[in-house]
Order: sequence, then C-alpha cells, then structure tokens
Amino acid sequence: MHDEPWQRLLAALDAIEAITDPEERVRVQSTAAREVRRRSGAWAEERAALSRDLRNSGSSVRAIAGRLGVHPTTVQDALRGYKGSGRNRARGSGDGP
Repeated sequence: MHDEPWQRLLAALDAIEAITDPEERVRVQSTAAREVRRRSGAWAEERAALSRDLRNSGSSVRAIAGRLGVHPTTVQDALRGYKGSGRNRARGSGDGP
C-alpha cells in the first residue's frame, strides 16, 4: 500500500470529524459520502479489470486478493462479473421468485 496517499486520506477524514459545528460536519460528511459513492463504480471496474489481468497472468485468487488488499470472495465476484450485494447473481433454487 502507498502509505502517503492513505495517510492523507485518513488525515482528511479526521479533519471532517474534527469540525465542531454539527451541521457543517454533517454537510461535509454527506458530501464526502456522496463523492465516494459516485466513484465506487469506477473503482470496482478498475479492480475487476486488474483482477482479470492478474488471473490471466496465472495468479491465484488468493494471491490477487493479497496483492489488492481485498477478500478472496471479492476477487471471485469481480472475476464472475458480480456487482453490488448480490443483485446480479444468478438465483439458485429456493432463492425466491
């Protein structure tokens, strides 16, 4: 992991939490959360593309997960094209209508 960008992100989050005016703090938190949601789809696509490249180069799912700092299931889901919390997964028997 690149420590410097990570440390800057943590410092920014700490700065948001240190805002003393509760209304301003919540406004900034809301803006930050909205921005993360806006970017998360592109980040997931980037992770999936890299996972596919690494898998095609012969890396195991566990090795990819370790390199990317995610759970092996996250890599498996990306390789299968799953997104979100199960909404794109094929339904098995007994999973509802």
